[in-house]
Amino acid sequence: MTTPVPGSQAWLDQVEEAILEPDLPIIDPHHHLWKSRFGRNYLLPDFWADTQSGHNIVKSVFIECGAFYFREGPDHLRPAGETAFIVDQCRKSKSEPDKTQVAGIVAHADLTLAGSAEAKLTELLDLHARQCDGRLRGIRHHAARDRRPEDLQIPGHAQPYLFGNEGFRKGLSLLAERGLTYDTWHFHHQNIDFLELARAVPECTMVLDHFGTPLGVGVYRGAKDEIFNEWKKEIAAIAKCENVYAKLGGLAMPDNGFGWDKAERPPTSDEFVAAQEKYYLHTLDCFGPERCMFESNFPVDRLSISYPVLWNGLKKIARRYNGAEKHALFYGTAEKIYRLHD
Repeated sequence: MTTPVPGSQAWLDQVEEAILEPDLPIIDPHHHLWKSRFGRNYLLPDFWADTQSGHNIVKSVFIECGAFYFREGPDHLRPAGETAFIVDQCRKSKSEPDKTQVAGIVAHADLTLAGSAEAKLTELLDLHARQCDGRLRGIRHHAARDRRPEDLQIPGHAQPYLFGNEGFRKGLSLLAERGLTYDTWHFHHQNIDFLELARAVPECTMVLDHFGTPLGVGVYRGAKDEIFNEWKKEIAAIAKCENVYAKLGGLAMPDNGFGWDKAERPPTSDEFVAAQEKYYLHTLDCFGPERCMFESNFPVDRLSISYPVLWNGLKKIARRYNGAEKHALFYGTAEKIYRLHD
């Protein structure tokens, strides 16, 4: 019998669990849609197949991923192709109210343009706003960059020290003026740079994605404990910046180094909790549930764990919190930060 390929549906289906608290309303504030990545498409029907697998995923937020860009026209406007495609998907989701509604969009823009060509950045933000049909909630211009990109499956390739770029910081101020959030994706060794950024632009609401992405492959493979201990201090310092909120998830990416993407079967929710709970609890202790939101980071984390098992694990982590705190983690914080009120 052939062993299923890790990340495939057959591989994920090897672990099935009863759904915990199936009626608990959830906003998934971080997912992507794309074509032909990691060996498969992941479009709205694929996302719905995951969100309709047992948990009550009411709404979601699409996060930019460099897909569907315009292939023609000025370079600075090409990211608007992604929003145009996603808005079309959103309209389709609206036509099926019994399924997860893609209620918000975090788009991409080159924020450094604020320092060299502010009119171009303004033009793109205006275009995003028109195309997003009232769903534009923020911008993500990631800073992920590592000295050994060849070791990583998702290396990032951002410009060096993006967070210290004065044009970039001015761009964040422009987002704040428009009431837009900034989502960050960077690696653990860039946490101090992000801390300096959050302090420098306190007027901008920032969302820390994926715990600052602690890496665990390549040169980081044997340093998990050392990285975790340093990461704990950095998260505590970042949490003191009241303009920063934390997304709790995205630790099942291959580059985090838990190895599930190469295993014979994916983890159970208990195995997921045993391996990752300490990251969740520390961040929750530092930020508080009212500044945290659970995320799926699908389909990237789908390379390691299934959607229903992931949310079962998150519900197990949340058992120690009261009703109001759980509501914040699964729904309320995302609703507030991304302005998803009905």
